[in-house]
Amino acid sequence: MIKTNKSYAKRLKVTRTGKILSRKPGQNHFNAKERTRTSLSKRRMSVITNMKNKAKSRFLVNL
Repeated sequence: MIKTNKSYAKRLKVTRTGKILSRKPGQNHFNAKERTRTSLSKRRMSVITNMKNKAKSRFLVNL
């Protein structure tokens, strides 16, 4: 029986229509140097489009 990788699944959010959202990388530190536009865009969740079906089936079995 394959289980969902819970440590990976906690970083994602699945919408009602089935889209997978995740945080944008690079938000934790060294943000004082960034432009305001960059830091504001990193606050929004982004849709994961480049995840292959093999990765979905491996990590997100029961989502």
